[in-house]
Amino acid sequence: MSSAATTTPAVTAEPEPPDTGAGDERHRLSALGGLAALSLDAMASVAYGPESIVLVLAAAGAYGLGFTLPVTAAIALLLAVLVASYRQVIAAFPDGGGSYAVAKAHLGRRTALTAAASLVIDYVLNVAVSVTAGVAALTSAVPGLYDQRVWLCLGVLALVTAVNLRGIAESARWFMAPTAVFVLSVLAIIVVGLFRDGPASTAAAAGHASALAENATTVGALLLLKAFAAGCSALTGVEAVANAVPSFRTPRVKRAQHTEVALGALLGVMLIGLAVLIGRFHLQPVEGVTVLAQLADASLGHGFGFYVVQFATVVLLGLAANTSFGGLPVLLDLLARDNHLPHLFALRADRQVYRYGVLFLAVVSAALLVGSGGDVNSLVPLFSIGVFVGFTICQVGMVRHWLLHRPSGWRWKAALNGFGALLTGVAALVVTGTKFTEGAWGIVVALPLLVVLFEAVHRSYERIGERLELGRVPGPVTRQRSLVVVPVTAITRLTRDGLSAALSLGDEVMAVTVVHEPAAAEALRRDWELWRPGVPLVEIPDVHRRLGRPIADFVNELGAEHAYDRLTVLIPEVEPARWWQRALQNRRGAVIDRALRRHTDAVVCRLRMRM
Repeated sequence: MSSAATTTPAVTAEPEPPDTGAGDERHRLSALGGLAALSLDAMASVAYGPESIVLVLAAAGAYGLGFTLPVTAAIALLLAVLVASYRQVIAAFPDGGGSYAVAKAHLGRRTALTAAASLVIDYVLNVAVSVTAGVAALTSAVPGLYDQRVWLCLGVLALVTAVNLRGIAESARWFMAPTAVFVLSVLAIIVVGLFRDGPASTAAAAGHASALAENATTVGALLLLKAFAAGCSALTGVEAVANAVPSFRTPRVKRAQHTEVALGALLGVMLIGLAVLIGRFHLQPVEGVTVLAQLADASLGHGFGFYVVQFATVVLLGLAANTSFGGLPVLLDLLARDNHLPHLFALRADRQVYRYGVLFLAVVSAALLVGSGGDVNSLVPLFSIGVFVGFTICQVGMVRHWLLHRPSGWRWKAALNGFGALLTGVAALVVTGTKFTEGAWGIVVALPLLVVLFEAVHRSYERIGERLELGRVPGPVTRQRSLVVVPVTAITRLTRDGLSAALSLGDEVMAVTVVHEPAAAEALRRDWELWRPGVPLVEIPDVHRRLGRPIADFVNELGAEHAYDRLTVLIPEVEPARWWQRALQNRRGAVIDRALRRHTDAVVCRLRMRM
């Protein structure tokens, strides 16, 4: 057996200092690993981005579908602007944080917190939407699993969480294969389809009702704006690389920039390629079959290739939540360092894992999955609003960055970011307006509430800092008269070690015992006189057979006498060698600890003896 004393501080500890690169590089991301770990959200959006455009344009009939390629081209242009912008963000803000870091530096704290709140909402919704979409694709293929979709969603979430708790580099290895299969499958659809004069098969859509509007509307600016805003859901996840720069291996900036460019190039090629095929095959949206499934059917035929694409889509949608697990913990770390969140979000476990950030994301996402009943349609209207708010703030912040620093070529860079801010701002307004009654009002309410929460945490840390006199030179060190109180119930080795530790901590030591039965008190008093430890034993009678509150009242009486500058209560207790042995403990130490912290100002120390 060995003993060790642990003192619980009165306030939350300061966060660990920023990482300087001295950590284990094996648990960080390479450029290829970053593409696998952080691009799943963006890649998976290929499965529903083009479909969102087609469904909106279907209101104008077959003529409206002819605008699929122009709308997609506009989205690809915005994608290029965003990639170029976030490449600059990576270089300017290598500590990560994306739009939050940019806004904090150039747009003020309130705007930065709004950007952070929008990113938090987007990351959480991305997990819920990705998991429910993947399970929805699975239950479409296996209808017998439909009633178990909530449990399937929670199972997928638990798997992704477990992998990320092992480290982001470890998760990248797990997700590299499904990402590669999906990307190669979509590229195969595009390449093969471009060489076909007509669809190879239409079996997937056969027997399904067309989603084209019977009373077609005209193609106006509002319809095109709605299609553009709906299709911009394919851009969610573009910011994840800039948020997670500290997770890359050195040189972090170059690796993150390469990952951002590769992500943008792949996403742009897939979006444009699929839009071309939609027009080439005169595809129409049908109920119950995705646009991507119809394109796979038309290009590859209704055979092995078709099912490979479907399986890859199911897997990637289910795992696209990994993007959030890579980006949100880093963002929470930055917020914690700025005292806007509890400092525990800045603590890293083994393998460079922000464990509390990962667990927070898992718990909130699980609540959303249960609350929505695993229904993706109830979550999709909320998706992408938060990220567009973040996009817009980031672009405006980068415009101010160029105006302040004015490096070479700053004018065209500022113009590029300004154009991007205009596009993303319009998209944010259109999406919020068109989806307001479908749940977007919840985002409008949640954003300011999160900002209020961040500021409340910051004010709490400011008050703590004032009490601790952080940033100021304290007064001279003086010797204080102290008394250490040690609760005891019997004479054991634990009692001996507790009194020995107390004698080294204070000027005076006093042992106290709560008396419930006179006979037991008499026996302890007799044994104490025989032992003669050199420490007085004080008996505290209590007819209600309580333990913690009588000791707390006694300590308060000592404090009222003002005879000591410092009162310390040292609680000796046993720490089991095995986790299951905790069930055998009487928990007296925890009871006393809780009563003292609630009702006294004494310093509480818990001396744990390892068995």
